[in-house]
Amino acid sequence: MARGFLSGFKGFDAFGKTMEDVKIKTRTGALLTMLSAAIICTFTLVEFMDYRRVYVDTSVIVDRSRGERLTVSLNITFPQVPCFLLNLDIMDISGEHQEHLDHTLVKTRMDQNMVRIDDGKVNQQLKGELDRLAAQRAEGYCGSCYGGEPPESGCCQTCEDVRQAYLNRGWSFSNPDAIEQCVAEHWSDKVHEMSTEGCNIEGKVTVNKVIGNFHFSPGRSYLQNHFNVQELVPYLKDGNVHSFGHIIHKFEFENEGQKHNKHLTEEMKKRLGLVYSPLDTTGNFNPTHTYMYQYFLKVVGTQYHFVDGQATRSHQFSVTNYERDLTANEKDKSAVQTTHGIMGIPGVFFNYEISPMLIVHHERRQAFAHFLTSMCAIVGGVLTVASIIDSFLFRAHNVVKNTANGSSGKMI
Repeated sequence: MARGFLSGFKGFDAFGKTMEDVKIKTRTGALLTMLSAAIICTFTLVEFMDYRRVYVDTSVIVDRSRGERLTVSLNITFPQVPCFLLNLDIMDISGEHQEHLDHTLVKTRMDQNMVRIDDGKVNQQLKGELDRLAAQRAEGYCGSCYGGEPPESGCCQTCEDVRQAYLNRGWSFSNPDAIEQCVAEHWSDKVHEMSTEGCNIEGKVTVNKVIGNFHFSPGRSYLQNHFNVQELVPYLKDGNVHSFGHIIHKFEFENEGQKHNKHLTEEMKKRLGLVYSPLDTTGNFNPTHTYMYQYFLKVVGTQYHFVDGQATRSHQFSVTNYERDLTANEKDKSAVQTTHGIMGIPGVFFNYEISPMLIVHHERRQAFAHFLTSMCAIVGGVLTVASIIDSFLFRAHNVVKNTANGSSGKMI
């Protein structure tokens, strides 16, 4: 009974076998076999390379991060603005205002030939003079602030302290030669000595992740009646032309924690083709000292997931620049007169806007199961097509051969 069941089970065999004696081998079949093997090997190699290739899937989602801050890494040279005049302020839509940012930046004095002076320390000589004067002064010396708002100590020991006291009061520091501390420090002489120099400023500043701007402008700024006012007296009374033409060597946005995975960020930029930011090695220059340079930046967050599971975040941006002379109106080609009014000060302004979207890049490889499925399809498909072609050619050959033999028999 078991043997009968097994004999009936053979009826399900979809792979019927032929006897070796009835197999016919032809040269055409051999050629198709070799061609099929070559095609299978080629397709297998292509499929394996595709299996090992890394793809990048890109998606755009809403940026749900909260409370983050951005770090701006910059390196800018101002060929005609001395370091004592150059000032950096940051303000944003949240109301935060950071003034006179110097502690995270390095100012380097540059001569007229763009050569560094004093080994990159803008205040090296001045600080040495201050230390010498402090040692010469009597113990308990308390300098006058000349009516300005004094610091917490109540004393203005240096010319810079008096200048800051004036700014805190909302006064302009216009006559340093009448200040005892400034005369002792030879402040006017040193400022005059540096008046023909340029300045390179390099470092990092931190900003809130909201709409805002930071700008380089001449002189110190101070608040007066809730308005930001710029002290332009040293800038305007100087006989030299201090144009804010500039060269941007480096400008990029970074996350606060980006320094811990700097190598991942660099690798991400290399793979996305973002090694250089849009402002790197660019610049603008106009000999007029009343020019205002503006850059409008659209900043978008970028997240990158590597195929090995590591991830990093950074920011990329697009930029549009605009410049204008504060003392002149403009007329375009259509003869339309454009009036800007009197608002604005000379300087370089970076206005940034943070996008609410986040670009996410995911690296991925083809699944191994997909690779196996493709291999089976390649082998089966090529052999099936080759078998059909071989069968067709064999039948055609037999038909032609039989027709030729029939014609020969009739002639006989």
